[in-house]
Amino acid sequence: MSIIAEFRSFAMRGNVMDLAIGVVIGAAFNSIINSLVGDVIMPTLSILSGNIKFTDLVLEISGQKIMYGKFLQASFGFLVIAFSLFVVIKVMNAIHKKEQSEPPLEKVESDEVKVLNEIRDILKDKPV
Repeated sequence: MSIIAEFRSFAMRGNVMDLAIGVVIGAAFNSIINSLVGDVIMPTLSILSGNIKFTDLVLEISGQKIMYGKFLQASFGFLVIAFSLFVVIKVMNAIHKKEQSEPPLEKVESDEVKVLNEIRDILKDKPV
């Protein structure tokens, strides 16, 4: 098998494609969360805290700026993403649990299957 055919086989497996789709959706989700945090939540917190802009919070030591406000905003974004994923996984687990709790369908055997099972049992009991 050539290296190209082997790579094509690897790249087209379901898990790799699912992962690629997940990365693309995750990147889009990240930009939505960044906008939510930066454009909605943090300005609201700024209004509630006396118009403090979190991105402007800076600690200066020996001429070096430590921008802890940006860190706080990024940390808050992480918490929003983590909580969102928690909720999604919780919902998925509830759906999965519901699917497992449904009773399985009863197996209905046709007359032909019953006759074949009887023949199998008779042949099993006879010595060869």
